[in-house]
Amino acid sequence: MRFCKFLFVGCLSLVSLASHAETVKGLYQVREPVSSQTQEERDQATQRALDTLVLRLTGDPKAAQNPGLAAIRKDPQQIISQYGFDAGPPQVLKVDFDPTTTEQALRRAGLALWGANRPSILGWWLNDSAEGSSLVGDGQASAAPLRRAAQHRGLPLRLPLADLNEQVVATAPNLESSDPAALRAASERYSADAVLAVHAREEGGQWQAKWHLWLGDQKEAGSVQGADQAAVADAVMLAVNERLAPRFVARAGASTQQLLEVQGMNLERYATLGRLLEPFGGRPQSVDGDRILYRVNGSVDQLRAQLSLAKLQEVAAAPTPVPVAPAQPSTGSAPAAAPAPVVTPQLHFRW
Repeated sequence: MRFCKFLFVGCLSLVSLASHAETVKGLYQVREPVSSQTQEERDQATQRALDTLVLRLTGDPKAAQNPGLAAIRKDPQQIISQYGFDAGPPQVLKVDFDPTTTEQALRRAGLALWGANRPSILGWWLNDSAEGSSLVGDGQASAAPLRRAAQHRGLPLRLPLADLNEQVVATAPNLESSDPAALRAASERYSADAVLAVHAREEGGQWQAKWHLWLGDQKEAGSVQGADQAAVADAVMLAVNERLAPRFVARAGASTQQLLEVQGMNLERYATLGRLLEPFGGRPQSVDGDRILYRVNGSVDQLRAQLSLAKLQEVAAAPTPVPVAPAQPSTGSAPAAAPAPVVTPQLHFRW
């Protein structure tokens, strides 16, 4: 079972993800606008930051009002590591929440959490205003409100170059179409997990936007409005967060325990798989050649969605059960090793 070949844990942090999914940076830092640095303004902004973080981690707009969070709402300092003001403009309060104590508090409240490893999203965003029509590209000034909104809602957003060829493709009819063929062809060069198409228009001093999201063979769509480009960008990213989160959240202690077998393993893939399964409490049980067995907590649909981020493919069940090494005693002398129990995994995937 040669499990020792995968115990080079010290090297794992140096291995880059082979999947397209991204680890969201600054997931536990929230920036909230403020009008001053008074105690009252800080307290109000801290409450807003807590609400933003809970929604970012759960995708559930009602989660912040969960009775189990009453003590945290009364005293958010319990889960805050530091805070400070950024002069801007705009002036903001930066609140850094402690990941460990925050997750513990949310899980004690029975909330399902979405881990930091999330699908990368390529955003095709067309703005129509009195100044004309423009496709938002990476590096443009118009990209700033989109990036801020994506960070605020915990989404790893990528933007296209918006060169001449892409401007021909990213037209209003294509962005509002339910057929993603044209955009998917143009998106291949960016290797993102999901494609987001947004057509935003300014009318009568207000902004409104229609959006479509494709992740694999699943589609989401909607429309939002806001007072300005920043508001409509935040509304789109909030809607995307709320639609995606239920596919990936993992509820500690409340999900079904599964045995997952993955074929085609190597050290780099072991690092990738470990990060993907972290939200589901993934624990390696045994290794046999290039096959590894994990014990995880989560629904089948959630696990399939998470593993799709690394482009793993589900395969038919293997005909041979997998042996699992018996647990070793923590203290005292070890008795003679018992035969490894034989189990049959419920889920089978390969690279």
